[in-house]
Amino acid sequence: MSTTSANPAKATKTSAPRKKTRRTNTPSISAVQKPASVLIVGAGFAGLGMAIRLQQAGIRDIVILERADAVGGTWRDNTYPGAACDIPSNLYSYSFAQNPDWSRSFSGSGEILEYIHYLVSHFNLAPYIRFNKHVTSLQFDDAAGLWHASTDDGERISARAAVMAQGPLSNASFPDMPGLESFEGHKIHSARWDHDYDFTGKRVAVIGTGASAVQIIPELVKQAGFVKVFQRTAGWVLPRPDFETPAWNRSLFRAFPGAQDALRKALYVTHESMALAVIWNSPLTRVAERISRLHLRRQVKDRWLRRQLTPNFRIGCKRVLLSSDYYPALQQDNCKLITWPIATLSPKGIRTVEGIEHQFDCIVFATGFDVSKTGTPFPVTGTGGRKLDEEWARGAQAYKSINVAGYPNLFLTFGPNSGPGHNSALVYMESQLDYAVRGIQKILNENLKTLDVKADAQASYNVAIQKRLAKTNWNSGCKSWYLTEDGHNVTMYPGFATQYALQMKTLEPSDYEATPA
Repeated sequence: MSTTSANPAKATKTSAPRKKTRRTNTPSISAVQKPASVLIVGAGFAGLGMAIRLQQAGIRDIVILERADAVGGTWRDNTYPGAACDIPSNLYSYSFAQNPDWSRSFSGSGEILEYIHYLVSHFNLAPYIRFNKHVTSLQFDDAAGLWHASTDDGERISARAAVMAQGPLSNASFPDMPGLESFEGHKIHSARWDHDYDFTGKRVAVIGTGASAVQIIPELVKQAGFVKVFQRTAGWVLPRPDFETPAWNRSLFRAFPGAQDALRKALYVTHESMALAVIWNSPLTRVAERISRLHLRRQVKDRWLRRQLTPNFRIGCKRVLLSSDYYPALQQDNCKLITWPIATLSPKGIRTVEGIEHQFDCIVFATGFDVSKTGTPFPVTGTGGRKLDEEWARGAQAYKSINVAGYPNLFLTFGPNSGPGHNSALVYMESQLDYAVRGIQKILNENLKTLDVKADAQASYNVAIQKRLAKTNWNSGCKSWYLTEDGHNVTMYPGFATQYALQMKTLEPSDYEATPA
């Protein structure tokens, strides 16, 4: 999944509205004294999808707390030039709310953001959302059986069940690098793009060669005077078959939704087959590596540059990159690849370990997100005062990625070990949303005070997951953001999306402790 995005100013027209969904009329404290049925933290894809599925299940007593002033999550925040999703649009969307009007096979963030606003409008979600509500803590009240969310403006919102839908790619900061504060030029993080900065004629450094970088670099090369790309590790790059959707195709999807369903299923099956290449070491792994090497050889004729761009780890160990214009951009006259490690930033630029100082007007940090693998985005307190960040200090874990023992009535989206390596994140997310709805329905319909997964069920699940992960390419020896510092994989799901969806179809009562109200 790409959780990166494209410039809304360049977004093409779709059926979804362009107007941002905002609300400034915050309800008074007295208006929200009565606990809600469900509290959702975050108004991105996960939070909005959760509200839709709850609404469709007849649960409408919902509060969504969003820290920003508009919906969209990572697609609202990531507006760097060239950003787009690396999963086909017809698969990177909800099956229960398909968009027949995608303009391209791989849509940019502007168009995806329009789709998100369409969800808010079409499903009338705006009344549930409270903007500019930055959650600072989430605490379970043992006596009342309620979750209390505290916000930075001093308010406390309560609910019988809570859903953490803030997303794994919601926080970004400059990396901890020597000399970071000494640089006198302009600094830009890919997730906090500065659209007012004029790159024309500027000397620009790009730190990073991951999923965001391979989208940014081709666009910067078109604008800047000179671009130097600082690569720590070469990645596996596959061609990106991005094409404009013809008008007849969109007309067909509008007239016959079944045709779009068929395409979505075909894309799903195609991506499922990719698991055999990128998750496990199989003959298809060598096929995928060969395709990537042929792509490199076809686009890069210089042998030394090709050697610098050849990965030294098994495909799938790190995130596989999709781009057809990254390699050509690196070979432009105003672009140069630097593979010497960075020693420190300096007032005028970047100094590499061999002693050369590269001077720049601007440094772009395409260094990804602060993915929490050993903590929580805000303090979460469960039964008896237990702290989730303390329990996750050596690596996050949950039952089926969605429930944690000792934190009753709490549901996670994109929780531990739910990351996809080959298919659409929204396929996994739909399974999580529907599972959470089943749990919340059980709480409300049976008037339960608590529904808490048993510790032994959680432990058994995670032992099995880690055994399976040990046999995957992610755990084959490279260093990636999937792993904790000690090499523990708490991010990815070691299997097909079909397997993940199958395990989420049933909520086993025997795996939970249910306490009547």
